[in-house]
Amino acid sequence: MSGAAGGVMVDVRGVHKAFGTLPVLRGVDLQVRAGEVTVVIGPSGSGKSTLLRGINHLEKLDRGSVRIDGELIGYRRSGHVLRELKERDVLRQRAHIGFVFQNFHLFPHLTVLENVIEAPLSTLRRPRRTAVAQARALLERVGLADREADYPRHLSGGQQQRVAIARALALEPKVLLFDEPTSALDPELVGEVLGVIKDLALAGTTMIVVTHEIGFAREVADTVVFMDQGRIVEQGPPPEVLDRPRHERTRAFLSKVL
Repeated sequence: MSGAAGGVMVDVRGVHKAFGTLPVLRGVDLQVRAGEVTVVIGPSGSGKSTLLRGINHLEKLDRGSVRIDGELIGYRRSGHVLRELKERDVLRQRAHIGFVFQNFHLFPHLTVLENVIEAPLSTLRRPRRTAVAQARALLERVGLADREADYPRHLSGGQQQRVAIARALALEPKVLLFDEPTSALDPELVGEVLGVIKDLALAGTTMIVVTHEIGFAREVADTVVFMDQGRIVEQGPPPEVLDRPRHERTRAFLSKVL
């Protein structure tokens, strides 16, 4: 990971997004340094997931820009005009932005191993032997080395999410985005997924994690961001935002979830 502009890996500037007449993001600025973990919290409908989807161009922005490691995502600049990239160029960029979804999104007809090697084979054109060796190492890393021949339907939700994490890591992304990675899990399975994410943080993986798990944010985040009504209301180190919030809206939210 190189991290352009003084170590900034993710640079979100002035991002706006509306669905019809409903504004969802209202001028979001966010910078994440290489090797750091930013945890985004806030009420439902505050724009957290839309922000993540805008970072990897799953949602087109109305205004503003996103750069990953200095590269403009989804667009190219032509003079003073931004022109949207062709889909193949967007897909090339997305290969550097790992995304772990709320509901796993595994291919049900593929085994665990096949799920993990699919993108390195199709997107990176890696030799199959190389992709398989890497996938097995990643499955070992997430504690599923013995399940490579199983299909997703034979796994628990926590195991499926750990496969999804291994699959995202297989592309060796510059940043990993997590959209509520534990919200679809039974409570007893949450810990195993958060444990994997904690290990990634200790290894220096650049991550943006949208979650309601405040204890996780306190333990793992370098920066906690509180969003409300499409804006970043407050951000800073976990003790500052979670224990000494400056804004009334932050305090009201935390009083309900702590």
